[in-house]
Amino acid sequence: MMSDTLNKNSKAVIIGLTDTGEMIPAAAGRISTQSGTAIEILDCSENAEKNQKLISKVTRSGHNSTVEHTVYNIAFQNVSVMVEQFIIEFRLASFTVKSRRYVDFASLGYFTPNFGSVSIANRYRNHMNYLYSEYEDFIKRGIEKEDARFLLPYSLYSNFYCTVNARELLHMLYSMIYGRGCEFPEIRKLGLSLLEQARTKTPGIFLDFESRRPPESETPFFDYKEAAKAPESPPLTQLLSYTANPAPCIARAALIEFTNLSSSTIDSIVDDKSEREKIISKILSTRRPRALESINFTFRLNRVSLSCLTHFARHRLQSIGIPSLLLTDREKYIIPPSIQKDEELLRRYKDAFLKTKQLYDRLKAEGIAPQLLVYLQLSGNALDIVTTMNARELLLFLKLRTCNRAQWEIRAYAVEMLKTLREVAPEVFNSYGPGCFLGKCPEGSLTCGNAAEVSEFFKTF
Repeated sequence: MMSDTLNKNSKAVIIGLTDTGEMIPAAAGRISTQSGTAIEILDCSENAEKNQKLISKVTRSGHNSTVEHTVYNIAFQNVSVMVEQFIIEFRLASFTVKSRRYVDFASLGYFTPNFGSVSIANRYRNHMNYLYSEYEDFIKRGIEKEDARFLLPYSLYSNFYCTVNARELLHMLYSMIYGRGCEFPEIRKLGLSLLEQARTKTPGIFLDFESRRPPESETPFFDYKEAAKAPESPPLTQLLSYTANPAPCIARAALIEFTNLSSSTIDSIVDDKSEREKIISKILSTRRPRALESINFTFRLNRVSLSCLTHFARHRLQSIGIPSLLLTDREKYIIPPSIQKDEELLRRYKDAFLKTKQLYDRLKAEGIAPQLLVYLQLSGNALDIVTTMNARELLLFLKLRTCNRAQWEIRAYAVEMLKTLREVAPEVFNSYGPGCFLGKCPEGSLTCGNAAEVSEFFKTF
C-alpha cells in the first residue's frame, strides 16, 4: 500500500551558482559610474567585503538589475505539487518538471501537513492511500497515465529543477515568506530554507532581505457573493478583449521597424489589404517577428483542470491570472474521455472526487485551516483562468498546443482559441496552426503520422 515518508526528504537545495558569485553584480554596480573597460572593472571587483557593501547600497537605491548577473540552480525534492504550481508561476525562471503524462507516480509518495492531530493525520493518509490505489488500478485497467493522473491529489510529491537569477529569486522568496505563499506552511518553510542557503552563498545580495520586505498583502480577495442562478455551461474559451485593427497594427509596426518611410507613406501602404498580407507573411517567416508583439488578446478559459494548468503556466510570455487554490470549487472537475467510456471506472472516478470533497468538508468543519486542506484537491479539479498573449506568443503556443501530440485537454483550448482568432483577425491568424501546418512536422520520429490530414484540417476548419 502506498504511504507517505513523513516528509523527511522534502527540501529545496541550491545545487549550482554562477562561479563568479557576487563579483559581476558588484562590477555592474560600478560600471555605470567608473572609467575603465568591462574587464578592468571586473578585475577590480575581487574584494568580497567591498562587493557586499556595494551591492547592498545599489539594491537599496532600487537598482536591482545588477544582481540579475548571479544565477542559481535549485533542486526541489519531494515537495508537493501545490509547491510546484506556486513556483512555476514565476515567469523569469526556467523549470524542468517530472512529467505526469509519462511517469508512473504510484510509488513516489505524498506530502502530509502538520494537522496537530494523529487521528486526523491517519484519516488523511488513509484517503491518500485510497486515491493512489485507484490511480494504480486505473492504469492496470488500460487507462493512460496522462488520464489516470486526474485522480492524483495535490499532496503528490513533485521533483523539479529551477534556474533563476538573484533578482527573481528575491521576488520568489518574498512571496514565499511574506506574500501569497506564507499562509501555506510548506511553502514558507521551503522559502526560509532557500533564504538561509542564498544568504550563505551570496551574503551581499541577501544582506538586507528583511528590511526590504514588500507590503504584507499581495493578493486581494473580493467579498462578492454568487447570484442565485441556473448552473452555467460556458464555452471552453471566451475572448474578452483584443487590440483593435490587429492586421494594420502589425503591418504599421513592421514598416516602422524595417523601413525609413514617412507616416503618410506607411499609412497608404497599410491601407492596401494585399500589401498588409504581404507584410504579415514576411514577418511570419522571419526569425525576429517583433511586430507581432504589437497586438494582444485576452481570453477567459473555463473549467481548466489543475493538471492542464501546469501546461498553460509553462508559456512564459503570457500574462496569466490564476485563482488561489483556496478558491477551488471541489464540485467542478474534468472527466477524461477514456474514463467516460467505461461505466465502472466512471463511477469510481466520480466517487473519488465525491469522497475527497466530503473529507475536505468534514475536516474544515472540525476546524482544520483551509491552508492545510489544499492537498485535498485532485488534479482533475477545475477552475477558470484569464490569459493575455501577444500574437508572437500565440504563434508559439498554437504551434505546440494544436499539434496532435499535445495533451488532449490543452489542445481543445488551443483549437477553440485559434477558431476565435481567425474570426476576429483572419489576416493574421489564417496562417497560424500546428507545426505541420506551418511547414514540415517538427516532431521527427514522434510524429503522429497524419501530418497531411492535420494540415488540411487547419486549412478549412
